[in-house]
Amino acid sequence: MNRYPKRDDLRAMSGYHSPQVSVKVRLNTNESPIEPPAEFVQDLADAVRNVRWNRYPDRAAHELRSAIAALHQVSPANVFVANGSNEVLQSVLLAYSGAGRNVATFEPTYQLHSHIARIAGATVVQGKRNADFTLSESEVQRVLVEHQPSVTFLCSPNNPTGMAEDPAIIVSTINRAPGVVVVDEAYAQFSPYTALQLVNEDSRVAVSRTFSKTWSMAAARLGYLIAPTWMIDDLEVVALPYHLDALKQVAGTIALKYVAQMERGVADVVAERERLLREMRSLPLTVWPSQANFILFRPNGPGREATSGPGRAVWQALLDQGVLVRDCSSWEGLTDCLRVTVGSRAENDAFLAALRMAVSARD
Repeated sequence: MNRYPKRDDLRAMSGYHSPQVSVKVRLNTNESPIEPPAEFVQDLADAVRNVRWNRYPDRAAHELRSAIAALHQVSPANVFVANGSNEVLQSVLLAYSGAGRNVATFEPTYQLHSHIARIAGATVVQGKRNADFTLSESEVQRVLVEHQPSVTFLCSPNNPTGMAEDPAIIVSTINRAPGVVVVDEAYAQFSPYTALQLVNEDSRVAVSRTFSKTWSMAAARLGYLIAPTWMIDDLEVVALPYHLDALKQVAGTIALKYVAQMERGVADVVAERERLLREMRSLPLTVWPSQANFILFRPNGPGREATSGPGRAVWQALLDQGVLVRDCSSWEGLTDCLRVTVGSRAENDAFLAALRMAVSARD
């Protein structure tokens, strides 16, 4: 085959992967364990009949942006919507990064921040977190001063560590960053803090959100950004025309009619998260605090085999029992770490039972 070579800077890169193994209990992708309300499903089914399939969708997504704006008490002009929060992040990077510009991340954090930045042609500069995965203000300022990033990412709560960033550090980063600061709040509803109140016309901060987690709409791939109007205008330049289909716009608008149900679901997940934390801390594990819908943990002690660490050994032992969690052990700074999504009570019980067997088999 006479293949044409891809860009030189992409040759060493691989795609973003999360194993999709067929198992009884899948707790590796931070989806909601709660189905959307039956009323939402019925409303959406009714709305499908009114979609004009032979016409392009509303290019500006007016109705959906207005509904999101009402939820957050901002103007529709402060809202950008896209196919999942990843396309939101991609749009920001297309607008403000690229060749000759730096993008700052603080590792370990969400892998797609750096992955998409490199695809956009930017240089990724990586600050380091403290041993407990918190952010040091001095380290953040070092990165900002030395590298002058055009885009700086903060993830709060941070994925995969689960902890919300210190609000004071978020504020100081915004005040001192030379470029745009994106606060990725994919899991914000599980946490008591949000940076939304920091968005204004004089700021260079934007807050990204997703419908995938708390709105139980991972299948829809819908995300949005709250930002100053001038930033929204810049993002519209790089967005493809008609990039958000009509069905997705309808689904997002209808979902926002069920805020009370969403909040009850979040409360249920938080209660299960706290139960998991209590149970897991009674086992030979290092368990980090979480303000998200997942928990990062590390098995203590040696692996069952000399060639494998305890993280991979426990991951395999869980998989052998039909429970899939995320293996983060190969990620920088996360040696032997695993991440489990908070599932339904039955799923969590199955995970705990499998985890007890997995760690006891290593003693």
